[in-house]
Amino acid sequence: MKCKKFAKQRGFTLIEVLVALLVLSIGLLGVAAMQLKALQGAHAAYQRSIASLAAQDAQERLWAEVAAIPGVPPCPSSALSNVKNAWLTHWSDSGARTVILPGFTKSTIEQVGTKCEFTITVHWDEERFSGVPFTYTVRLPETTP
Repeated sequence: MKCKKFAKQRGFTLIEVLVALLVLSIGLLGVAAMQLKALQGAHAAYQRSIASLAAQDAQERLWAEVAAIPGVPPCPSSALSNVKNAWLTHWSDSGARTVILPGFTKSTIEQVGTKCEFTITVHWDEERFSGVPFTYTVRLPETTP
């Protein structure tokens, strides 16, 4: 009698193993998808950090330019073009270094009104994300001539 009982269960272990492999494969695909999303998020955070550093660099360049001109009215607009050109050249120079943020040349520094307030907009090209630029508004203390 035992032979008939075991004959009915023949091959059942193989089916269990195949089902277990299917469940394991689906789980591993989910883990791989999570890893991909984590890498994309880390890359986006890295680029945002670089954009923030570039904006801080622009602010420091503006600060140095305003503070370095004795006897000149505060925030001269002629200094802005020099700062902007040097900043763009530094952050988008592809000669000796690799380009950190592709498409950075679309970034701008603009003076807001007549006060010593500036809008720094950092643009970069990224296919996977929406490409929304970072905009920083900076107000420097005005110096007296």
